[in-house]
Amino acid sequence: MTWLITGGAGYIGAHVARVMADAGERVVALDDVSSGIPERLPADIPLVRGSSLDGDLVRRVCAEYGVAGVVHLAARKQVGESVVRPLRYYEQNVGGLVTLLDAVVAAGVRRFVFSSSAAVYGDPPAAELVAEDAPCAPVSPYGETKLAGEWLVRAAGRAHGIATTCLRYFNVAGAARPELADTGVSNVIPMVFDRLARGEAPRVFGADHPTPDGTCVRDYVHVSDLAEAHLAAARREGAPGTDLTVNIGRGKGVSVRELLAVVAEVTGDGRAPVVEPRRPGDAPRAVADVRRAERELGFTATRGVREMVASAWAGWCLRHPAARQG
Repeated sequence: MTWLITGGAGYIGAHVARVMADAGERVVALDDVSSGIPERLPADIPLVRGSSLDGDLVRRVCAEYGVAGVVHLAARKQVGESVVRPLRYYEQNVGGLVTLLDAVVAAGVRRFVFSSSAAVYGDPPAAELVAEDAPCAPVSPYGETKLAGEWLVRAAGRAHGIATTCLRYFNVAGAARPELADTGVSNVIPMVFDRLARGEAPRVFGADHPTPDGTCVRDYVHVSDLAEAHLAAARREGAPGTDLTVNIGRGKGVSVRELLAVVAEVTGDGRAPVVEPRRPGDAPRAVADVRRAERELGFTATRGVREMVASAWAGWCLRHPAARQG
């Protein structure tokens, strides 16, 4: 069978495409290259340039390549932008998903893996670990669109006999190779690199949270581990119409101060951070309960935070050569 990977030239998408292809799966990538980079994909992975919001194009791709499964990663994903432009996020992340599902149902696709997010939990209960049955109360339009997307995927799967898997990512970082690194600065590690490159101290939003060192605690997962989770989800033997929702993380919490200490060790820049007020909606702690992923997918993340930071730094230096010299 062939897998269609939407957003396949993106940061996460290219890692997923490569891992699946290396494991012997046939894949075709679909990306409008608005943020994706075609050069992330090797020559033997076909790239169709276009949008997953184009139902006619999706139907043509499915027919031409014999697509039987979809990994859907294409989406708007910046929390702050979603607050300012909620209509755009609902149009693309929810309306676009309706169009995509309609097209893949018509094409007879029988497996669907959906890229979701821990943002669906919002401010999770004050527990050591967040399990998949925790209440979902997103605090941003982005998180709302991911939760609505899960509802759509499950409903379509039940109605049309598609086995569906929703993967709730926690904080994704790192790169398998420097050229595959995240080029944006919306995630915490590249945000810190960007501050250091401009001669500015990294920022800490709130140092008075109810955590051991007062800073927020998060679960960071290497993008290569995340890609391997997608492969495991794609190969899951799910009966038609069944669904599975799984957290993808390490199940280990790292505070902002602990993360900055690793960044200082890797970059050699140990300037003290600037403490600023808490941001609205920042949960003090969000760490995944990963037992379901281990049980249902046979998946366990193996890469640590230092590997995430070091590989992200290698990618940053590839694009900013002066950073290594500094």
